[in-house]
Amino acid sequence: MALPEYQSRELTAEDRLYIFNRATAGMSGALERWAKRAKSPMTDEEVAEALAFEIGQGGGCGPDRPSYDYNSSGLRIWGGWPYPDITKEKPLWSGAATIAMARQVYVIKTPEEFREPSLFDFAQEQQQNVQA
Repeated sequence: MALPEYQSRELTAEDRLYIFNRATAGMSGALERWAKRAKSPMTDEEVAEALAFEIGQGGGCGPDRPSYDYNSSGLRIWGGWPYPDITKEKPLWSGAATIAMARQVYVIKTPEEFREPSLFDFAQEQQQNVQA
């Protein structure tokens, strides 16, 4: 028996983002926690710890959305049309790839990328405002 068209298509970039968001921000308050985390630099270890907390273990599916499964062990996230077979399929993200995607989606900087504004920066900004 052939699968309905919506259950046998390739994942789009939008589908992949939906899956990642459902796996990493599905719990109540998750988006607020990610926003708070993004205000400060985080090491890869800290991002991994935050992901493990948010991911947990579970999955979901729906007739008009891609199906997904996730497990905080290894920071693994699967997805597809139809429901992914996690015993046979490779995760869409796992380990370092999940950390990199979280940095991109939630705009989390590394300590090397993050720099607190200094008084010099403030003075330069004020001077530019005066000149404008």
